[in-house]
Parts: sequence; C-alpha cells; structure tokens
Amino acid sequence: MPSERPVSVQVDKLTKTFTLHNQGGVVIDVLNEISFEVCAGECVVLDGHSGAGKSTLLRTLYGNYKADAGSILISSAGKTLDVIQASPREILALRRQIVGYVSQFLRVIPRVSALEVVMEPARLIGLPIETVKPRAEALLRQLNIPERIWQLAPSTFSGGEQQRINIARGFMADYPVLLLDEPTASLDADNCAVVMALIEAARDRGAAIVGIFHDRAMRERVADRLIPMQESSKGQQAVRDRTPLQSMEKLV
Repeated sequence: MPSERPVSVQVDKLTKTFTLHNQGGVVIDVLNEISFEVCAGECVVLDGHSGAGKSTLLRTLYGNYKADAGSILISSAGKTLDVIQASPREILALRRQIVGYVSQFLRVIPRVSALEVVMEPARLIGLPIETVKPRAEALLRQLNIPERIWQLAPSTFSGGEQQRINIARGFMADYPVLLLDEPTASLDADNCAVVMALIEAARDRGAAIVGIFHDRAMRERVADRLIPMQESSKGQQAVRDRTPLQSMEKLV
C-alpha cells in the first residue's frame, strides 16, 4: 500500500466472545486476535463463509459490540480514537462525524418520512437544510426511489426500497470511514450498479471502506484487498491481511 496514504482504521489483536447465559454460560469465540489496517482511499472486503464473524467484526468496529481485548484505532483529521476504550459520548460523536454504517436492515422511527431519514446524518453534523435537501433528493433519484413516496415512512416500503433508503442515508455525509454490511443484498442489477458507483466515488474522495459483499462481481469491482475470515472447528478465527485480489479464486 502506498506510504503516502494515511491509515484510517487500525485493528490489533481484536478479540470478541459471546456468553450464552441461557445455555449454561457457554462461551463462543467469534473474533480471535484479528489484526489489519485500512488506508484512506482503500476498500477492503471481509471474505468468508456465513458464521465466520464478518458482521460481528463490522458491528465491533462501529462500537455496537464491546470487544474483550485488542484495539480499534480510528484516525481522521489528525485525531485518533480507540473505539474499545471510548466513552459512550465519544462513540456517538464518532458515528456522527467519522464513521458511516450501512447495515443489512433499516431501523427507523415510525412515521418519519423517507426524505427526513436520509437527511438526518447530514443535519446532525450541522449542515444547512439548503445544502442537505438537494443532496438527499439527488441520492433518492439516483437509487430509483419514486418521488411520490419520499414523504412516506420507510416502514411501509418493500425490502429493496428500505435497503436503498439505508444506502442513501449511509452516503449522505462524506464520512472518512464507511462500514458496509451487504448493502446490495436485496437489490437488482441496475441498483447494484448505482451502489458500486457510490462506493467508488467515496473511495476516490479518500474514504476508508470495510465491506461485506457476497456478490462476486461486486467484490471484484470494488475490493482493493480481501481480508479472509475463517471459522475453525473450535470457533476461532484466522485473518490474513493484505491478500491480493487476484487470489480471490482460491478463497471463494
């Protein structure tokens, strides 16, 4: 990786377990001493079978899950925060200003319109409505959301429409770091192409992107590197950093 690119995400010996209290306190090792880094302007893809811990890793990077050990350093504008050691207030500020997250499912307050849902991330960082509204409308058009439903609550939408609202919301602000959890899982080919273009534009402006994409064509187009994740029979995990994209045939 070119040395002039700053490291935006640095993960070192990240470990996460889950304790099943309703099953006798069984402990499941999900992430075991994972280490990798992502530079600005780079898209890395987590690659592995279902159950390997890919979504758990993204949620831990976002601060939804508390890691047991290790560190997650997020750097932007000359400042660095360890997500694992951060306070709740610091996590909220990180999500508002630095790290965007497109999850598999849209969770919103009922009766809030689709347009308001999309605009919210930019409004939270203080951008004026005169700037925010045209950008949100452009994203909705780009993602083929009919204008007639912009004022309706997304809870009434189809699964594919909800996913596109989720994507528009995630790309509303120019986050330095983007976490993408299967953003195209419910989309047709035309809308997948739109999402690819959004990802490429974010990478070109310098965003550090960590994503999960089960679609092979999507991985081949957007991934600069793969991070293979492998679940062992003991629930442990091996992650090898800096795997060339050319090695994909051996990993999938």
